[in-house]
Parts: sequence; C-alpha cells; structure tokens
Amino acid sequence: MRRHDMNAAGLSPAAAKTLATWHDLLARNAMEELDPLLSDSIVFRSPVAHTPYPGRAAIKLVLKTVNTVFKNFTYHRTFATADGLGVVLEFSAEVDGKALKGIDMLRFDQAGKIEEFEVMVRPMSGLQALGAAMGAKLASQKHVLAGQD
Repeated sequence: MRRHDMNAAGLSPAAAKTLATWHDLLARNAMEELDPLLSDSIVFRSPVAHTPYPGRAAIKLVLKTVNTVFKNFTYHRTFATADGLGVVLEFSAEVDGKALKGIDMLRFDQAGKIEEFEVMVRPMSGLQALGAAMGAKLASQKHVLAGQD
C-alpha cells in the first residue's frame, strides 16, 4: 500500500491518533489488531451490500479480505469534517485488472474510536469486479457479516 497525504488537518487529537494507527494496520494487513480502534457499536457499510455489517468480527473480516483483493491500493487525499470527528480518504486500486477509485468515510466517537466505516467505489466496472471478488471469498462467512459471530 502506498499513501500520500495521511494527515487530516482539523481532526480531533483522538481521531487523528486512530487514523494514524489505521494507516499502520492497513500497511501491515494487521486487521486482527483493529479492535482497540473500534467502537462497541461499529458498523461497516459496503459499496456492494444493501445491508450494513454490524460488529467487530464483520469489519475485520471484510477489511482483511479486501486487502487481499485490491492491487496497487493507494490513498491520495484526506478530508476532515468540520466537527473533527469524520474523515474521508480518497483511494485508487485495481481488482482483476479493473481500475477503480473510491473513498473510505470514517466517523469517530469522542474517544476517537471508529463508529462507522463506509466505502464508496466507482466506476461500475470496478465496483462489479470488487463485488465478484469479495463475494467469492466471503461466501462461506455470511454469518459473520450478519453479526452472528
């Protein structure tokens, strides 16, 4: 993973610390170390699923898996919300030869823990490739994604 502007001016100190740790975990594909960054009420919103995925087990599974699906993943720009509790991370990647661009939208609680992690991806061809690759890898893990593990 390559990253450019990792800092988000305007984030609360707690959220900025969590974001720095997030970048480190992502670079090492160490999603098993994600728990301390996550709120008890964490929700993950996928660009290819209608229903949000609740809970720590689901977000760790999705993020660990997507880190194996994406090739040439790079963060480009970072934008913080005015209240200092949200950040948008612009990225690019490839999935099965299809280029895509996307954003990770993270919302933090007052303690700096991630409450919501939402991903948006374009164009449709990249989103379809991502959905197919992730669906194939996660088909046997639907109970985890439903928050039943």
